[in-house]
Amino acid sequence: MSVINLESALKSFEEFWSPRIVGQVNDVHIKLAKLQGEFVWHSHKQEDELFYVIHGQLVMHFRDRQETLRPGEMIVIPRGVEHKPVCAEETHVLLVEPVATVNTGDAGGDRTVAPVWVDGAGPGTV
Repeated sequence: MSVINLESALKSFEEFWSPRIVGQVNDVHIKLAKLQGEFVWHSHKQEDELFYVIHGQLVMHFRDRQETLRPGEMIVIPRGVEHKPVCAEETHVLLVEPVATVNTGDAGGDRTVAPVWVDGAGPGTV
C-alpha cells in the first residue's frame, strides 16, 4: 500500500490512447490515460466502463447522441453500448474497468494495447 500521485503518474508517460494501470481493487483496474483525437467505435460485451475527466474535454459519441465531459465529470458506459471517445485537445482521464477489459472492445485492430502498470506502481489488490 502506498500513495499514488495522479499528476506525477500522468507525467511519467506521453503516449495517447495507451492506458496505464495505477491500482487494482479486487477484479477492477484503475487506469490513467492521455487522449487526443478520435478513437474507434467499439463496445464491451461483458464490461462496464467509467471515464472520469481530470484535464481537458472528452466528447463521448454514441450512435444516437453525444455527451461532453469536462474536468470533474464522469460517465459510466454500460456493457454492450457502442461508443467512441473524441478529444480535440489533450485530455487526461481516470478509467475504472474490469481487469479483462480490452481498450478497443469488440473492434480490435491496431489501436489495441495491453495496459501496463505506471512507473512506481505495481500489481496488488487493495
